[in-house]
Amino acid sequence: MAATKTTKPAKKTTAKKTSAKRTSTSTGKHDTFTAEERAAMKEYAKELKAEKEGRTAAAAEKEVLDKIAAMKGADREIAERFHAIVKDEAPELAARTWYGMPAYAKDGKVLCFFQDAAKFKARYATIGFSDVANLDKDAMWPTSFAVMQLGDAEEKKLRALLKKAVR
Repeated sequence: MAATKTTKPAKKTTAKKTSAKRTSTSTGKHDTFTAEERAAMKEYAKELKAEKEGRTAAAAEKEVLDKIAAMKGADREIAERFHAIVKDEAPELAARTWYGMPAYAKDGKVLCFFQDAAKFKARYATIGFSDVANLDKDAMWPTSFAVMQLGDAEEKKLRALLKKAVR
């Protein structure tokens, strides 16, 4: 009769596997989102609560104007001009904040927004359009634009985009 081979049970390791995608700080919190991103999410939660509680259009517009007034330098100038363009070209859009940014909604859904450069420590401000905007062209089209200044040429393009977006 052949001898049977005995195997030892595998040793349990106590080493904890860590994901390359997530890191922890000394406080144990994950660094998945930046402080700016977390702040924007908190602002969005407040906005949802305000909507649920029946925030008026006037209150929402005041919040947008307050956000713009709090911006510095070129960001504020661009945001003020963008706000005026939206009010002129698409007065049917409702001003509101979206993740703490000035935004403009159609039928309760954000159609376009302004993100100041300072919000996420970026090199430029952004004017963006959501999928609510009717900007579809072919199989691919731009939905966000880097803006370092909003001169007459940029304003003309923006006015045309807004007209198309709200139809």
